[in-house]
Amino acid sequence: MASITQAVGKRATKDVDFNGVKVTISKLTVAEVMEIQKLSETNSEDGSGLSVLRQIVNAAVEGGKDLTDDEFNGFAMDELTKLSTAIMNFSGIGDNGKGK
Repeated sequence: MASITQAVGKRATKDVDFNGVKVTISKLTVAEVMEIQKLSETNSEDGSGLSVLRQIVNAAVEGGKDLTDDEFNGFAMDELTKLSTAIMNFSGIGDNGKGK
């Protein structure tokens, strides 16, 4: 039987559709969720939630950290929202909370 310490640093991933292509998302860590919660509290005056969406994409989408601001801003808002929702649900945080 394996020790829980052997799971440290390992992340579950899955492929999802985004803007007509498959991208790989990973489950958010507890630390990432806490960062996102803090960001959403401090940036609530923004109204659009773009900074929170950006943080979620950076944390959980393969290659997300490599996007420039112009590239990120070029995506349709509804596509980013769907992607963010898929990440949150996969991480066990969204509406369905199933983490599947």
